[in-house]
Amino acid sequence: MKERLHRRRRAPAAVVIGTLVVAGCQVGPDYETPPAPTTAEWMEAGDPAIQRGSAPVTDWWTVFNDPVLNRLIEIAYEKNPSLQAAGVRVLEAQAVRGVAFGQLFPQEQAVTGAYSINRVSENRANFIPGSDPTFQDWQLGLGAAWELDIWGRFRRGVEAADAEILASVASYDDVLLSLLADMAANYVLLRTLEERLVVARANVEIQTRSLQIARDRFEGGTVTELDAAQATSLLRDTESVIPAFEAGIRQAENVLCILLGTPPRDLRDLLGGPSTIPSPPAAVAVGVPEHLLERRPDIRRVERQLAAQCARIGVVKAELFPAVSLVGNISVAAEDAGKLFRGDSFDAFAGPTFRWPILNYGQITNSVRAEDASFQALIADYQSVVLRAQGEVESAIASYVGAQRQAALLMQSVDAATRAVTIAELQYRGGTADYTRVLDTQQFLSQEQDRLVSTRGLAALNLVAIYRALGGGWEIREGKEIVPEEIKEQMRARTGWGDMLAGDPQSGQGPKAPELPEADRAER
Repeated sequence: MKERLHRRRRAPAAVVIGTLVVAGCQVGPDYETPPAPTTAEWMEAGDPAIQRGSAPVTDWWTVFNDPVLNRLIEIAYEKNPSLQAAGVRVLEAQAVRGVAFGQLFPQEQAVTGAYSINRVSENRANFIPGSDPTFQDWQLGLGAAWELDIWGRFRRGVEAADAEILASVASYDDVLLSLLADMAANYVLLRTLEERLVVARANVEIQTRSLQIARDRFEGGTVTELDAAQATSLLRDTESVIPAFEAGIRQAENVLCILLGTPPRDLRDLLGGPSTIPSPPAAVAVGVPEHLLERRPDIRRVERQLAAQCARIGVVKAELFPAVSLVGNISVAAEDAGKLFRGDSFDAFAGPTFRWPILNYGQITNSVRAEDASFQALIADYQSVVLRAQGEVESAIASYVGAQRQAALLMQSVDAATRAVTIAELQYRGGTADYTRVLDTQQFLSQEQDRLVSTRGLAALNLVAIYRALGGGWEIREGKEIVPEEIKEQMRARTGWGDMLAGDPQSGQGPKAPELPEADRAER
C-alpha cells in the first residue's frame, strides 16, 4: 500500500516533466526577413544596351567568347587558396553547429573512476584500537545531467548555428564572386595593356618613317634641322611609354598567377601570346533590383547573420526563466577490488533539480537588451548593404553605357586622325606643309588610338563590374564539392571528421535537429 502511494506521488511529477519537455516553448522573437529598400527598375533600363530580361547568366564571363579567359577561370576555381579557405570555414560552421545540436541531449555525461591508498591517524577520536589504519578505496561510476530545453534556449542555439552555416556558404560565394571578377578584370587589363603596346609600337614605326623623311629633306637642304629635332622628340616620347606598358603587362601576369594559386611565372603557356581586348556583347541582361536580394552573396550573408542574431535573443532571454535538469549517478565503491562489482557495493541517486537566477534579473535583462540592440543594428546594416549593392550596379551600368558611347565616337576620331596623318605626310613631302602639321597630326593620332584602346578596355572592365555588382557567377559551385578532396584527406589524417567531409557543405545542412512539437511548429 505504501509503495503504491509513492508511485502515485511520483506519477504527477513525471507527467509535469514530460509535458514540459514535449510542449516546451521558445522564448524570444521569431525571425522575419526585414523589408529591403529596392527600386522597381534600373535607371538605365531604357538604353538599348541594357536588357531587363532575366537575371545575368551564371557563367557570365563566357559572353566575351574568349577561351583563354574561360580556362583561367577554371584553374582559379580549382586552385585559388583563398577560395579553399572559405570552403573549409563552411566545414568549421558545420562543426560548431554540431556542438550546438549536442546541447539538446544530456549536457554532462561522464564515466568516473578512482583508486586511492589511505591511512588514517591512530590518534583520531573515532579510531578503533587494533584496527588497520591503512585501507584502499576503489570507485567506478557513471553520471549524467540533462537540462531540459523547456524555454527553447538550446533550440534557439541550433537555429542560430543553422543560420551561421548559411552565412558561411554566402561568404564562400562572395569570395568566389570576387575571384571570378578579379580574374576577368585583370585579364582585361592585361589584354588592354598588350593592345596599347601594339598601338605604341605602330606609332613608333610611323614616327620613325617621318623622322627619316625629315632627315632626308634636311640633308637635301630643303628644311632646317628643326624638323628632324621635332621628329626625334616625338619619337622618343612615344618610345618612352613602351617600357611602362611592358612593366604593366608583367604586373598583370603576376596578379593572375596569385589568383591562379601559383607563384609568379611566365604565363605564355596559358595566355598564348598577346591578344585583343575581350569584346562585350551588344546588350547586357541585368534583371531587376529585387534579384539582388537572392543573387548578391554579401546581402545573403548579412541576412543570415541577422537571423542568427534574432535567435540569440531567445538564447539569452531563456535565462530569465527557471532551468529544470535531470541529474543522476550510478557508481560502485569498495575497499577491495574483488568486491567492487558485488551487489552491496552499488550506490546511486537520481532526481530533478532547478536553477533560477532571480537575483541576476537586471543583468540578464540588460543582456537581452544588448542582443536586441545588435539585432536592430544588423537590420540597418542589411538595408545599407542592399542600398550599396544597388548603387554599385547603377554606377557600373552608367560607366559601361558611357564607355560604349565614348568608344564609338573615338573610333570615328581615330579614322579621321589616320587620314589626317596620311594627308599631312603627303603635303610635307610635296613641300606644301611644314613639319609642325605632320607633328600635330601624328601626336593626335597616337593619343586618340591609345584613348580608343583604353576606352574599349574600360568598357570591358565596366561589364565585369556590372556582373560583380549583380552577384553573378557563384553558381558554378552548385553540384560540386567546395572543399577539394586533397584538403579533405589532410583533414582526415589529422582529425576524425566522420561523415561530415562526405556531406554537401553547400547545402548548409549539418546533423538534423529534432522535430519540433506540433504546438511549437504551429506557433512558429
